[in-house]
Amino acid sequence: MTTLVIGATGNVGRQVAVQLTERGRPVRALARRPEKADLPGSVEVIPGDLSDVDSLRTALRGVESVFLMWPLTSGDLAGAVADTIAGSAGRLVLLSSAAARSGSDDAISRVHLAVEKAIERTSLEWTFLQPHGFATNTLNWARQIREDGVVRGAYGSVSSTLIHEADMAAVAVAALTSDGHVGAKYDLTGPAALTQVEQVRVIGEVLGRETRWEEVSREVARELLLERVPAKYADAMLDAYARLAGREPDQPTATVEEVTGVPARTFAQWVADHAAEFGSAVRGRG
Repeated sequence: MTTLVIGATGNVGRQVAVQLTERGRPVRALARRPEKADLPGSVEVIPGDLSDVDSLRTALRGVESVFLMWPLTSGDLAGAVADTIAGSAGRLVLLSSAAARSGSDDAISRVHLAVEKAIERTSLEWTFLQPHGFATNTLNWARQIREDGVVRGAYGSVSSTLIHEADMAAVAVAALTSDGHVGAKYDLTGPAALTQVEQVRVIGEVLGRETRWEEVSREVARELLLERVPAKYADAMLDAYARLAGREPDQPTATVEEVTGVPARTFAQWVADHAAEFGSAVRGRG
């Protein structure tokens, strides 16, 4: 029952590979740079890229299920990729986004929706994970927190129900290894809605150091985002924040616990798990 993990070098994909191997499941990973793959030794790493359908076809030999994280900035290849996977595997779990159900016409929503629709047209037994805010996105603040503890950004009042990558992976693994998930579109969140200001405060509390949010203009925030993401994604993110500003926050869902039997991890737990990346040890742990 080999599972191909596409995106295994990413935060969620790596967790999927780790959790599958912990269950004794054989795992194969498709990676552009296999030498950079930080994965358990039992994982078979195959060089390849979604944009190279031949490499994907090679990686799919003998595979029965697939975890797919879409790494491309366009959905143009979604049909070819979905058909290629359907030609070999029976089950697929897609890491999509809540943006696919939002009805928004922005770059992020269009890509995820295109991939979902391409998969729906195949014979695959699919499950879609549609998370809201990724806790890992706050690592974008790590440099500022390491330097002076001040996070500069726009729309600090906007709330997100941040979810731990290990929880997304746990839902994915359940869908890959057990029945009852075919056709599900799982609305995934963490256990609480926190504003960006509150997220920065929690980071400081867990690390045991002073941190604070500093509100800046959209223009300044955009320049900071452009250091990490393409312009169309920076604009899409800021547009989304602008729409959410002043609105009631998304309500947390219980989907993680309903699927896995374990409550979703808190944002504070996520920070503790990533303390080293913020340049700190967790207070009380040395």
